[in-house]
Amino acid sequence: MPMTRILAIETSCDETSAAVVVDGRAVLSNVVSSQMDLHAKYGGVVPEIAARAHIEKIGLIVEQALQEAAVTYSDIDAIAVTDGPGLIGSLLIGVTAAKTLALTLDKPLVPVDHIEAHATSAALVCDDDPWPAVSLVVSGGHTSIYHVADYDHIELMGQTYDDAAGETFDKVAAILDLGFPGGPAVDRVAKAGNPKAIRFPRTWLNEPHFNFSYSGLKTAVLYHVYGQGKKYGSAAHLSEQEIADVAASFQDALIEPLVIKTARAAAERGVTTICVGGGVAANSALRAALQSACDERGLRLLLTPMKYCTDNAAMIGLLGHQRFLAGVRADLTLEPRGGLVRTGR
Repeated sequence: MPMTRILAIETSCDETSAAVVVDGRAVLSNVVSSQMDLHAKYGGVVPEIAARAHIEKIGLIVEQALQEAAVTYSDIDAIAVTDGPGLIGSLLIGVTAAKTLALTLDKPLVPVDHIEAHATSAALVCDDDPWPAVSLVVSGGHTSIYHVADYDHIELMGQTYDDAAGETFDKVAAILDLGFPGGPAVDRVAKAGNPKAIRFPRTWLNEPHFNFSYSGLKTAVLYHVYGQGKKYGSAAHLSEQEIADVAASFQDALIEPLVIKTARAAAERGVTTICVGGGVAANSALRAALQSACDERGLRLLLTPMKYCTDNAAMIGLLGHQRFLAGVRADLTLEPRGGLVRTGR
């Protein structure tokens, strides 16, 4: 069977990425340009700034991906692109670039759902497909649990009803004056803190459904730091240890529902594998808690490698390959689908 080379494009939020992936597994290149420095002073992603940066970078990133993969446009069999969810302006740049390439090169255009790509991203480093599995997706704008029977049967079991895990990390980091992005900052500071120092709320922890809510947790941290009914100010009145304790206690409260609900979802569906993807999957405390829970239950845990946790085109190439084989195609009327992503406070 001849090899299938996919040129994948990802621009759902604030990373401009392109990759060349062969047969869904061999990542010949995965180029990612981050906009972190552009958005840091705003405490979150500014959609207009993100879209302009994608316009400036997309052509260069695609060319770099081809060069690193040592292939030319004529070697590509199909163009896969994230068509949603995400920031509509950011998505529009990637979709437009992909449609232009598909038209000029006369190549098939394959649309890929960004969150489903996160849900299947752990397969990038597996020799065999790990399905069926339950996949936890924890990113800046999305917190979801999926049952993945295979690449063509991905069922949403539960999701956040308000703030996503990554968004909540960003907002709590802002409360504690830890900077942006919040996830790595909180993770780092929390290592010196006591996760049991403060009992922050765990919404819907024992409810039978698999949905999440983090708005109340964010508010509880805000009121603990500044007082009831207060808004953002300065955390200068807290000692270094107090900040560490708040960070650790908050992180513990955010992680516990993720672990319990994911393990329960696996039991309900009778699967023995749990996959985890998305930017927040890089959090050290979450990884440790999930590993412990899986060890206790005799489950296999597949953690997406760090380089594929944040938004990247390699995972789009993986799922794009499967969609291509299944005959999924889009024409030049393809339009991006917006959706929830992290924003500033």
